[in-house]
Amino acid sequence: MREWVATSERRQIRDDDRDEEDELRMDMIHGESHFNFIKMHLLSDLCDDIHQFGNIPMYSTEIGELAHEMQIKEEWRQSNKNDAARQIVHSYSRKHALWMRLLNLQSLKNRGADHSPDVLKHLDKTTRKVSPPVICRRILKGRRGDVSNMVDFSRISGVSLEIINRELIRYSRHNLPIDHGLPEDHAPLRSLPIKLQTQLEVPVLTFQEANVYEIHYARSMGTLHFRNQGSRNH
Repeated sequence: MREWVATSERRQIRDDDRDEEDELRMDMIHGESHFNFIKMHLLSDLCDDIHQFGNIPMYSTEIGELAHEMQIKEEWRQSNKNDAARQIVHSYSRKHALWMRLLNLQSLKNRGADHSPDVLKHLDKTTRKVSPPVICRRILKGRRGDVSNMVDFSRISGVSLEIINRELIRYSRHNLPIDHGLPEDHAPLRSLPIKLQTQLEVPVLTFQEANVYEIHYARSMGTLHFRNQGSRNH
């Protein structure tokens, strides 16, 4: 009986200590939950500073993000992943030294300095040319073979022909040129050719990459759902 009382007392003390810690933690959270710190105050002066001094490069994240891409990610891919930090430093230092040497030689060439034919040939090969970025377009896929005209689309979608024709005419009036507008007679609209696509591929640029895309999908599932389906970029 004495052991049971001692255990109960210890449990009560432990619970009291936990409640006290929770109260102290909540008091600290509420005490520090405010916007009275220097970063928020600087925002109030930022607009005037930009008007007076122009943009502020030291607060731009573009340089840091670009440096992370060129100095870390590219060198990491080229390393053998064994003591990668040392390889990254050595590789980037070597490339940086070569870039500086090429810039100096190019500057001397622009000023009319004489270079050997080998140096001139190498400068022509290593001159960086700005290439246009690779742009991926959205692609419609998943064409259904059972839809060829407005009547088929009405049957598949469950929307009446009257509603479809009315919306098409309204869209034509407000968005299409007069010489390219749709006829306002419902009879010709019924035989308009239609291609029904069920999937749209949307390329999304990968974070910190210039020409690498991840493909996401916008899919028309109808009455289906994603229950018991695998993980996908939908």
